[in-house]
Amino acid sequence: MTQPHLRIVENPHDRIGVRRKDEAWLEERWADRATRVLVVAGTRVQPRDGRLDWVAPDEAPDGVRVLLGERDGQAWFAVVTDAGLAKEGGDWFGVRDLLAPLADGTLGDGALLLHAIGLAEWLFVTRFCPRCGGGLEPRAAGHELRCTQCGRTQFPRTDPAVIMIVAAGEPGAEDERCLLGRQAVWPAGRFSTLAGFCEPGETLEDAVRREVAEETGVLVGDVEYFGNQPWPLPASLMLGFIGRATSTEIEVDQDEIEEARWFTRAELRAEAESGRVVLPRGVSISRSLVEHWYGGPLPGQW
Repeated sequence: MTQPHLRIVENPHDRIGVRRKDEAWLEERWADRATRVLVVAGTRVQPRDGRLDWVAPDEAPDGVRVLLGERDGQAWFAVVTDAGLAKEGGDWFGVRDLLAPLADGTLGDGALLLHAIGLAEWLFVTRFCPRCGGGLEPRAAGHELRCTQCGRTQFPRTDPAVIMIVAAGEPGAEDERCLLGRQAVWPAGRFSTLAGFCEPGETLEDAVRREVAEETGVLVGDVEYFGNQPWPLPASLMLGFIGRATSTEIEVDQDEIEEARWFTRAELRAEAESGRVVLPRGVSISRSLVEHWYGGPLPGQW
């Protein structure tokens, strides 16, 4: 079935990593008014008329020039400037605020935006060398930071996170159930798939089993890969899985998870239609996992 979370990264650009240190080429592209630039204030962007506002290079403010790549015969950059620019006026939004228009395609250029915001988040939080505490200066068109004291190079980090739909019972049977949970800080009725970060020295499949057991007490056996989704909030790659439960008794941790429940397909449909259960919006891989297990679209969203 269609996986809605993939829509935000359709038509990916060529990242042309080999050009990131080609200063002559970078200056030539920057001098071309056909080049498009996205201005990022800290980690926020300012859409215009409901779409990302791509400007010519000479219209961009000073900041760290980030080469995003090439697409449609054009070069695409971001300029990451001081967060204070967003306080000078206008409506500036973080990527979380833009998930809905990204999902329905009205904002445009989702792959370029996620690339730009992912690097902006990294530049925003990576201020000093973790080895010696020295200052850092950008290199490689914004994709590296080099320490001015010890010379150590820092690279953008991406944290692998697992997200999973856990099912119990005979696959496809009427009484097959899926496991969903909710956090205490969420409004009443919101449920989603379980998720968590992969730990050092751990396989992704074992991370699925550990996170489900820690959060709900349910044990998982077989784990099947489903798909993935970039999630720069601030620096994650969501790796989706389908797990088969070997136990069904629930004992929530009351830390990350306040409540977890098993749902048959009929129960999930009825709860979603009534609004008693509200599922994540279509931009999320969580929604894709739930609807993949269910076998079709479900009503309602966050």
